[in-house]
Amino acid sequence: MSKTGKGLSGMQLLSLAGFAACLMLGVWMWREGLFTSQERLNRFMGGMGHWAAAAFVLFQAVQVVVPVLPGGLGCLAGVVLFGPWQGFLYNYVGICAGSLAAFAIARSCGRPLLYRMFPASLIEKYDRWSEEKGRFARWFALLIFLPVAPDDYLCFLAGTTGISWQKYTAIILLCKPFSIALYSLGLTVAARQLLGLWA
Repeated sequence: MSKTGKGLSGMQLLSLAGFAACLMLGVWMWREGLFTSQERLNRFMGGMGHWAAAAFVLFQAVQVVVPVLPGGLGCLAGVVLFGPWQGFLYNYVGICAGSLAAFAIARSCGRPLLYRMFPASLIEKYDRWSEEKGRFARWFALLIFLPVAPDDYLCFLAGTTGISWQKYTAIILLCKPFSIALYSLGLTVAARQLLGLWA
């Protein structure tokens, strides 16, 4: 996408297609009763064996690098499919792995990659923090800790700054659990209330 922000980039189109596919899958699972019957959900997941967890972790890692749906929905899926504790663990492992991959890709490709993947308005919004060399790590840690910032973009942005691998990894591993837990808990409660209304 150009820096003017006109039109949709290939990455945004891919994200929209991925979101539509996930939405259709969600509708199918709801119609099959997988969201309203724990027994049916367990039987469905049991048929996939150990590959179910591996596939989900891989999906969470990939969707950080190529966002196909809002990260919070992925966290919700982990809890719904695997339960609160295993779901949190799989979310954490997958998201952290994807965050490290995004950082590595951005460090290799540099800032031009940001303009190919994200809107110019988003880049301009956070650029002032990336220019504050002594303070970027603190801002980054706070934003990763709080579940309100565009984490995927921030991971790519961090890769274009002077933050070290060691500091970046420590921030991801230590700050991600809180935001993942909040997303998982909040969206799980909301989903149960919504499904309760439809039941």
